Amino acid sequence: MDEKEKELLRQWDRTIYWHAFTQMAEYEPFIIESAQGCRLIDIDGREYIDGVASLWCNVHGHRHPRLDQAIREQLDKVAHVTSLGCSNPTTIRLAKRLTEIAPPGLNHVFFADSGAGAVEVALKVAFQYWRQIPDPQPQKTLFLALGEAYHGDTLGAVSVGGVDRFNAVFQPLMFPTIRLPCPDTYRTPEGVSPEKLADYYLAQLEEVLRREHARIVGMIVEPLVQCAAGMVVHPPGYLRGVRELTRKYGVLLIADEVAVGFGRTGRMFACQHEGVTPDLLCLGKGLTGGYLPVAATLVTDEIYNAFLGDYTSLRTFFHGHTYGGNPLGAAVALANLDVFQEERTLEQLPPKIERLASHLQRIAERPHVGHVRQCGLIAGIELVHDKATKRPYPWTERRGWQVCQYARQEGVFLRPLGDVIVIFPPLAISLEEIDHICQAVERGIIAVTE
Repeated sequence: MDEKEKELLRQWDRTIYWHAFTQMAEYEPFIIESAQGCRLIDIDGREYIDGVASLWCNVHGHRHPRLDQAIREQLDKVAHVTSLGCSNPTTIRLAKRLTEIAPPGLNHVFFADSGAGAVEVALKVAFQYWRQIPDPQPQKTLFLALGEAYHGDTLGAVSVGGVDRFNAVFQPLMFPTIRLPCPDTYRTPEGVSPEKLADYYLAQLEEVLRREHARIVGMIVEPLVQCAAGMVVHPPGYLRGVRELTRKYGVLLIADEVAVGFGRTGRMFACQHEGVTPDLLCLGKGLTGGYLPVAATLVTDEIYNAFLGDYTSLRTFFHGHTYGGNPLGAAVALANLDVFQEERTLEQLPPKIERLASHLQRIAERPHVGHVRQCGLIAGIELVHDKATKRPYPWTERRGWQVCQYARQEGVFLRPLGDVIVIFPPLAISLEEIDHICQAVERGIIAVTE
């Protein structure tokens, strides 16, 4: 590619291609032409470690031969088949495979094409379920969600989301939601010890459920880690307590594992850390290893059976998108799960998790690092103006963004959440690449804050 073509691409990228979550008036083109393993390569031939797994979705690295081959082989059969009254062997096999690896009891799969789409399915299924059970509960119209939650950008997902800077402008379009405080382990309630945090937040939940359970359809939660909130890690035992309380009060539990599923926390699914089976499970991102947009919502027999009946019963779930259950995506998703087994991906994680932890322990000592948090290969480093009081920097200073810009100059691609530096690499990342990421981040923090 010559310089003239590169400049044309940069011009079109600035003026024609409208990027997600990006202020285009300030955008400087960063154009990736190819990738290999955990490395991205831009149009000038510069390499960068993919420190955010191409937005939390790449699992086994880019251009993995098994995943590439799976797509090629499926192309020789059929690229797309509708899921509306029709099926395909590859998609059927993926559905079966997901029920085999998911928490027990989730025996039915509805496919979508994005994480937000999977959440929309869960919300609508849960709502309709209460109207179709033998003893209908039509008064159940509200959802329960957490502060700073993020479940996607479609209107239902936005309504249960709690990130005001994303959602405020759409408030007139959103349905009402009961919201509980984020179960934070950094900015904690005064007088509550770390050991008592889960009990404190669960007591808040039980009070709401005791009062409002008859009106609540379900509670939606990101298990263990609220990623877009700044990689906020919940206190141990919180998820298990949520499951016990929702069951006690007759409220469905929706687990949004779009970001935390497929090995990110050290287990295949975050729910498995606390032995939890939700009523509905939302999956996406890592489902295809970061290759194609496939998502899924898994449900129990009880929920699925509420939708069965003859045509005139109108119990059908009238929902579906054109590319839901796409065979190309299903093929690469099956290959992704095969690679988990063949390369023993989960078994390879402990030394990587430990190496990341050792770097975070050191970085935590920097004078303007307020908190480091980690769950598996997910990490957040929060920068603050005053470590003692936890006072943040003015958001307009964009300290987190500055650190990530510094890291990019050292060959590491990261994207912050405000002043939280996010480290979220592919599971295939090497120990040496973890070292490179963390050292670049630490030097960037020193340059920007000290």
